[in-house]
Amino acid sequence: MKNKYTYNGDELQLFSKAKNWKRYIQRFIKPYLYGNVLEVGAGIGSTTKILCDGSQDKWSCLEPDRQLYSVLLNKIYNNDLPKCCDGILGEIKDIINKTEYDTILYIDVLEHIYNDKLEIENIYSLLKAGGHLIILAPAHNWLYSNFDKHIGHYRRYNRKTLKDAIPEGYTTIQIKYLDSLGIIASLMNRLILSQSIPNERQIKLWDNIIISISKYVDIITRYKIGKSILGVWKKVDEK
Repeated sequence: MKNKYTYNGDELQLFSKAKNWKRYIQRFIKPYLYGNVLEVGAGIGSTTKILCDGSQDKWSCLEPDRQLYSVLLNKIYNNDLPKCCDGILGEIKDIINKTEYDTILYIDVLEHIYNDKLEIENIYSLLKAGGHLIILAPAHNWLYSNFDKHIGHYRRYNRKTLKDAIPEGYTTIQIKYLDSLGIIASLMNRLILSQSIPNERQIKLWDNIIISISKYVDIITRYKIGKSILGVWKKVDEK
């Protein structure tokens, strides 16, 4: 299969250090990470390493960028990722009707896809009846910044726009905002710093301090405020 997709963002190595954030995400979605899992836009496998605990039957890492896919494969072959992991070079359109999954993940990926509604429509046949769709994405278009533009974000989401991207045939399990304090950092970057990409020091500050505090503030705000939005849906059982 020929694939000429190239990812223009250069933040993957930088955000691979955000382990506290990814463990925080895992807390909400771990019950759905079982059986046969498809991770769309797996990048260099940094998220895979934290979310996949090796108990799954199979964890397929779908990545369209050849360079990132090469890094991902090296990690799999060098046992830097659990043995249940494998790599697939391509996009959703390349694997339609090839297998069925218990869970499909879009972790900071859907905002990079121009036609997000078509993308989610196309995965319907890949998801088992009763299976789960999980989406994590940046929240609130009013936070859209030079950083979003630099790494190829078409949009940020709120509850309504994320729901609108989901076609019929799914039941909503949860939609919540995460990282309430992160809104302040994102707004500061948008209005004052205007950075196209944060530096390592800023990432460590966010991951080690802001996330640690946000975990408690998120509970107080009942997950109604945050710079990221997380949604989980269940595919309706087919009669």
